[in-house]
Amino acid sequence: MGIFERYLSVWVALGIAAGVGLGLAAPGLFEAVAHLEWAHVNLVVAVFIWVMIFPMMVQIDFAAVKDVGKRPRGLILTLVVNWLVKPFTMAALAVLFFEHLFAPWVDPASASEYIAGMILLGVAPCTAMVFVWSQMTRGDPNYTLVQVSVNDLVMVFAFAPIAAFLLGVTDVHVPWETLLLSVVLYVVLPLVAGVLARRALLQSGPERLAQGIRALKPWSMVGLVATVVLLFGFQAGTLIAQPLVIVMIAVPLVLQSYGIFFVTAIGARWLRLPHSIAAPACLIGTSNFFELAVAVAISLFGLGSGAALATVVGVLVEVPVMLSLVAIANRSRHWFPAGDAREADGAPQVEEVAPSARPAR
Repeated sequence: MGIFERYLSVWVALGIAAGVGLGLAAPGLFEAVAHLEWAHVNLVVAVFIWVMIFPMMVQIDFAAVKDVGKRPRGLILTLVVNWLVKPFTMAALAVLFFEHLFAPWVDPASASEYIAGMILLGVAPCTAMVFVWSQMTRGDPNYTLVQVSVNDLVMVFAFAPIAAFLLGVTDVHVPWETLLLSVVLYVVLPLVAGVLARRALLQSGPERLAQGIRALKPWSMVGLVATVVLLFGFQAGTLIAQPLVIVMIAVPLVLQSYGIFFVTAIGARWLRLPHSIAAPACLIGTSNFFELAVAVAISLFGLGSGAALATVVGVLVEVPVMLSLVAIANRSRHWFPAGDAREADGAPQVEEVAPSARPAR
């Protein structure tokens, strides 16, 4: 690891401080950048996220992607946690804190909106950032791609019914343009670019591919820190104006993240998944598709609502929390069986050529 990757937590902390400081010093600049959006997707943030995940996409070997179906346990674990566990635990924690523990300090109307915003975060598992967290835990890039793709497909059908059920409303408007644009920007386009770049590098030999991946890897971290600066700059005024409310919303969100991580880790250990599959599975459920959650909160409750604020707090706590979970994942390799992922998932063990030794296609 280079110095940038080794001290990433320090750079992120500096990015948070810089974002808040710049947001307070030049609010007009961040307001202008915040308006550069299409379908509730900020285009500048999209560029930085694209920079983050492109190096991961170059590592994806389509010759190995087709074998993921032979190892379904990781996919099953991801789907069960994301759609049968996470939304309901988030709703339960939100109700516990804002209808009971924090009730003396929050009026009932605001509490209901905060609960709604947290529920929307719980029903929107992450898409783009998973590629970054997977790379930081040395996750299997091919398996991670399939996990994210299947999760996005399920989201198209499951998001609205589950959100409607938990929110107690009859009609949840899903901003399809936000969902589709995010998938295209964060998955399809970087994937196509990564495939083309990988093919071009392989034409010069496996060693050139390895050199290219090493050269690109630090850009993931640069994109991450730049994204942090923007996100905290956008919300600097809110952080200063409502610190107590933000802390109260953050508490159940943080507990949810750690709880889902360890629930998934226990499931992965029980299924004897290798770390390269278990770590991304744990991290998909703990992070959120915040663009979708924010867009739905605004459409249902309004821009200045408590629900919209709760989804924004989800954005603010995500990166620091996820970095801590990445550190835990990297220190917990001994929790999971060693050996080939295919062997650990119950499929027959076969000899396989290393991806770097495969000829260009």
